[in-house]
Amino acid sequence: MKTSEPALPVHATAAQQQVLDRIAVQRERLRARRAARLQSQALAAVAGTEDADAPLLTRAIAFARQHPAAVAALAGVAIATGPRRLIRWAGVVLPLVMRLRR
Repeated sequence: MKTSEPALPVHATAAQQQVLDRIAVQRERLRARRAARLQSQALAAVAGTEDADAPLLTRAIAFARQHPAAVAALAGVAIATGPRRLIRWAGVVLPLVMRLRR
């Protein structure tokens, strides 16, 4: 076996150094984004309370994330009832929901 010779130091050209610098900046930016996202998730987990003044769509999405089985069951019932009956019930329920929003 041959003994490995010490590697000669490789010097980057100016263009290569610019690329390496951009890569380093990008990696740092990604690390900062990841840290900010983790901090945001930690704060959201600590807060744990839902905003009562949040828009209906935001609250519906939060409910769907917290209760996926209930949403799946509701979707199954909606599919089983059929589109005609579903639209008829939406015509009854939607005005009630809109009245409650006021």
